[in-house]
Amino acid sequence: MNGKVSRPCIMGILNVTPDSFSDGGKYYDLDTSLRHVEEMIKDGADIIDIGGESTRPGYTEITAEEEIERAMPVIDAVKKNFDIKVSLDTYKRKVAEVGIRTGVDIINDIWGLRYDSLKCKSDINYMATLIADADISVILMHNRPKRDYKNFMEDVISDIKESIDIAHSAGIKDEHIILDPGVGFAKDYEQNIEVTKNIDAFVELGYPVLFGISRKSVIGEALELPSDDREEGTMAMNCYGYMHGCSIFRVHDVKKNRRALDMLYNIMK
Repeated sequence: MNGKVSRPCIMGILNVTPDSFSDGGKYYDLDTSLRHVEEMIKDGADIIDIGGESTRPGYTEITAEEEIERAMPVIDAVKKNFDIKVSLDTYKRKVAEVGIRTGVDIINDIWGLRYDSLKCKSDINYMATLIADADISVILMHNRPKRDYKNFMEDVISDIKESIDIAHSAGIKDEHIILDPGVGFAKDYEQNIEVTKNIDAFVELGYPVLFGISRKSVIGEALELPSDDREEGTMAMNCYGYMHGCSIFRVHDVKKNRRALDMLYNIMK
């Protein structure tokens, strides 16, 4: 594998929400958020992913206005105080529009640009057009309203290809597309394990693959551990993902995952 791997990219999570499953309310204050961003950068983060709405299982959807009120002051302060890429975790066009004006570099869309058609029944994909016009990157995550699969992996790959087609139709460039298999979204424990085992299928599509498994329920179920005690499981899964071609890792604990993945990188390079 000599020369075939690049150093893993670490995306540090900053939830400015009162109810996220792992760190809800912890970074709800602007000063606390900025201190945490500074710490994550010091620990080796390459990207900061900021979200104003919890998307944990059973989450309550909030208005775009409330999401903007939570996230934008933090994004603005991070862009003014730190030289680092910022990703906005949102699937709402109005939130993304304000985020782009505030300076975000990436839109992290948990619906893979399919929210307009699936939820709003719209023939026009406003989110995709907005991202294309802004000429920024997008993370296309796999998701479904229901777990109504006929052939699980075939259906998942078909869904993600549909997201790629939407991006292309809007004019989003290939170099701006990142894929996410959506571990923990519209999948039960066995399906989360299956999509992880088959992560190569996403890598083979030819785009960078983000692995977002930090402290998720699949780890809790496997190890029978609460959300705040799943870091070793997170690192194990991330190392598996890296060995199978994933390149971006969305994590809560930047320091530990940076060290674990860098050690693996030094073995594999």
